[in-house]
This record gives sequence, C-alpha cells and structure tokens, in this order.
Amino acid sequence: MKRVGALSHILETSAALKASLLEAGTRKHFSATDVLFHEESDNAGVFLMLQGKVCLSVKNLPRLDRNFGSGSVLGLPSTFTRHSYSLTATAITEVEAVHVAPEDFVRLMRDYPELCREATEMLGREVTFIQSALAERRRQAAGSRPLGSDLAVV
Repeated sequence: MKRVGALSHILETSAALKASLLEAGTRKHFSATDVLFHEESDNAGVFLMLQGKVCLSVKNLPRLDRNFGSGSVLGLPSTFTRHSYSLTATAITEVEAVHVAPEDFVRLMRDYPELCREATEMLGREVTFIQSALAERRRQAAGSRPLGSDLAVV
C-alpha cells in the first residue's frame, strides 16, 4: 500500500463548485486500496473528495505520485476532453467521494461559466503535473538521464 504523505492542494475547489458537484453527483465509499479510476481506462467522470486520501499516480513513476484529500476534484482532464484517464486514482485511506458522471459535469460547466472558469484553472494545474509525468516516462523509456545530469559542477 502507498504511504500516506503530504497532500497536494492543486485540485482543491471552492465552496460554490463543491456545492454544485454535491448536487449533481452520487456519494460513494471506497476502502483503502480501492481504485476510483485507472490510467488508460474510459472516462467515467469526476470525483469530488469529501473525506480520506487518494493517490494519483502514473504507472512505473512512483516518485511522481501525489496525494489528494477533502475538497479535491479528480478526473478533470479526461472528463473535459472525453478521453481516457491519464492517471490512476487509488484510495490510500477510507474515502468518501461524490462521483459526477461526464455528461452531468459538462452540463454543469456549460450552465455555470464561473464554475467552468474555476474548473479550467484546476485543469491547467493538473495538466502541468500530467505533462511532467509523461515527459519523465519518455525520458525513462529512452534511457536518457535527467536534464542537467551530465553537467560538471565547477
């Protein structure tokens, strides 16, 4: 099981977005080690964390794992783009979350531009994390060293 480490706050939501997601979604319980969604699986929507901790991870890149807690919204990139998930979300404690189906989330974003703006700002922060993770994966696959590792210290 993954360690329960420091929480990332890049995906935390406002009270207004949280209330809207609570109204649009369905409460779900996950036990520690349950998977909310898998990397490369079809999108099933977003998850608003109410209690507990979830680790977002990229296969074979454990140093890029990030833990998220109450108030975080998981699954934004794939729900906005309607593509498969880029990360795996695994419960690392008991978790209470609200699941919002893709069509309900997109409708909410269309009907409330201020909430859409907030969600797209969160999306930008998450995409930056995903791009870093995928770039690291490409470097590992190519067998290259991290940037700057061949520079001499003077």
